[in-house]
Amino acid sequence: MKIIVCIKQVPGTNEVKMDPVTNTIIRENVESIINPFDTYAIEEAVRIKEKFGAEVYGLSMGIPAAAEMLKEAISLKVDKGVLLTDRKFAGADTLATSYALSLGVEKIGDYDLIICGKQATDGDTAQVGPSLAKALGIAYVTNVSKIIDINKEKMHCMKITDDGYEEVEVKMPALITVVKEINMPRLPSIKSMKTAKKSEIEFVTFNDVIADEKRVGLIGSPTQVLRTFVPNHETNSEMIQGTAEEQSVKLAKILLTKQLNM
Repeated sequence: MKIIVCIKQVPGTNEVKMDPVTNTIIRENVESIINPFDTYAIEEAVRIKEKFGAEVYGLSMGIPAAAEMLKEAISLKVDKGVLLTDRKFAGADTLATSYALSLGVEKIGDYDLIICGKQATDGDTAQVGPSLAKALGIAYVTNVSKIIDINKEKMHCMKITDDGYEEVEVKMPALITVVKEINMPRLPSIKSMKTAKKSEIEFVTFNDVIADEKRVGLIGSPTQVLRTFVPNHETNSEMIQGTAEEQSVKLAKILLTKQLNM
């Protein structure tokens, strides 16, 4: 069985800076971490590997420095790391990102399962997983909280819904997005960290894949950020004096006035 885990590098701080021209996050010289939701995807892939036997690939798209993040994934028992890195991939929205990742998946080839985190902390769209499955033409299940059984033919899993839980059976190959309830991510051992530092990450550029240039990066992004700003949170308070009865009458008038002005 071959499992591909999609891993994203996100800023390790809330104090991010935006490029005023492209309105995208400036990632250079910013401390980055593995997207927290993706750590659960890594752990679940490794658990399947340890229980049923599998080869686990970590796949990401980003700047060359993201290779260190993939090495961190290798220290968590991922077998190999593949990084899509090219200026033509930069500035992609979720659709262009999904398309680029599908090229990376096809480059790895012959997979059984793709695991993604529920969403990324720097975007919170939860769109890349389902969009990637659509690009590859495979079935997918979102918000998976437990894998009950899995083999090369099908997978039986449980997903969280607004009303509780659902049990789903899906034909392989398939893609799932996982929630934090699925497991508790492990910490790397000193030995695995040393091994990971020596590991080689495979770099995949635009020229290494058969890609449509009009579907990647900013050019291939149908949605773009037009403006970014810090929300202005204002708190206006008004003290109402008088007896309880007087206060209630004044409050009712104030609320009625505000409602009429809306």
